[in-house]
Amino acid sequence: MHQIRWIDYHRGVNGVELFLLGRTLMKIGEDAMPEPPGGADRHKGSARLVLIAASDVAAHPGTTVGDIAARTGLPQSQISTAVARLKEAGAITVAPDPADRRRVLISPAAEPSARVEQVRATTVDAALAAALGTDDPHRLREVADALAVLARHLVP
Repeated sequence: MHQIRWIDYHRGVNGVELFLLGRTLMKIGEDAMPEPPGGADRHKGSARLVLIAASDVAAHPGTTVGDIAARTGLPQSQISTAVARLKEAGAITVAPDPADRRRVLISPAAEPSARVEQVRATTVDAALAAALGTDDPHRLREVADALAVLARHLVP
C-alpha cells in the first residue's frame, strides 16, 4: 500500500494526490477498527458507512434516516443498515417523532457504549505498520506524529 511514494515532496501535494492520500488514510482507519461482536460477516455494510452515519448523527442530533441520507448522499437503505448497527452497539438512541409517529428520531447515546469505547481505544499501530510495510519504530512514530498534527488541525 505504497501509493503515495510517487508524490514529489519538494513541490507539495496537489488535489489528486491529496484525494488519493485521503483514500489511503480511510483504508488504514478501516483496517484499524476492531471487528464488531459476532464478526464482520454478521453485519452488512462497511465500517465506513457506519462512521459516516455516526458522524452525521453526532452533528445533527434528533435526525432521521432520510435526513442523513440527504446530507451524506448515501442511499437510504445503506443508512438504515448503518443506523441498525449503531443502535445494536448502543451508540445511538431512537425515539418516535412526536410530530409524525411513523418516523423515528436518531440521537447519539447519552453515554458511550462499550463498543464505542472499544473503537475509540483501539490504536492504528498495526494497521499503520501494515500500510507502511515496516515495523521500524522510528518510521512508525514519524508517520503517527504527522497524523496527529493533521488530526489536530483538520478533524471537525
